[in-house]
Amino acid sequence: MDIGIAMFVTQSSIDIAELAQACEGHGFESLWVPEHPAIPAGPKTAWPGSPDGVIPQMYYECVDPFVALGRASSVTTTLKLGTGICLVPERNPILLAKEIATLDYFSGGRFLFGIGTGWLREETELFGVEFSQRIGYTRESIQAMKELWTKETAEFHGKHIDFPPIYSSPKPVQKPHPPVLIGGTAPNVARRVVSWGDGWMPNRITPEQLKETREEIVRLALEAGRDPHTIEVSVFGQPADPEILKAYEDAGATRAMVFAESAPRDDALRQLDDYARRLLA
Repeated sequence: MDIGIAMFVTQSSIDIAELAQACEGHGFESLWVPEHPAIPAGPKTAWPGSPDGVIPQMYYECVDPFVALGRASSVTTTLKLGTGICLVPERNPILLAKEIATLDYFSGGRFLFGIGTGWLREETELFGVEFSQRIGYTRESIQAMKELWTKETAEFHGKHIDFPPIYSSPKPVQKPHPPVLIGGTAPNVARRVVSWGDGWMPNRITPEQLKETREEIVRLALEAGRDPHTIEVSVFGQPADPEILKAYEDAGATRAMVFAESAPRDDALRQLDDYARRLLA
């Protein structure tokens, strides 16, 4: 199982260029950064990661993932670079397709497109998408981007996304396009993964739950005529505990992303040293 590092990179954390070099030097497979373009003041939506629902400060401060990963790509050669996750409902698919293709081009085909639909209603609707429509918007965005990535001239006509024939370059290095890893644990996530994804990227899930959904993905893939072995399962945000990660691997995970604390340079590098000793020895 591949091991990646995930971090909320901020203005006060380690420079992602140095973080990426350290990850590659240790032998981690990938580096993942999240996004929150804007957190509205005084949000009513509770953060699902803790009982008190208070949104952590790092969510307010995280940098743009594509600019950050572009910086990381320029100082590495083998490290894969992923969004964990990109909030697709908060982005224009034509611009997003170009950003991703450009990053994949400059990185030599190392980009992994982790996506989500978001949990913060006020943030989603700030960008003009009704919260109840975010899944449909995301599905059409991915379908439209695949058209832009794989065709010389592309057009798309849907409920949420509509554009006439256009040219969009560059094309991604990875063919037919960078893998689309769908986040979440919603009841229909397995169908979404098989229908319009290349992998599943759950967070806050037990090994038993992962195994159950993985089996459903295999069943649905076979029914759809897809090879289930081509569908990645990347479990996100796990502790740096070899026994816990082994349980996820036994449940069907092909990759695990361990969260590193958003920390200044020296603390972050010490943390990576510790993770490497525990997980990569």
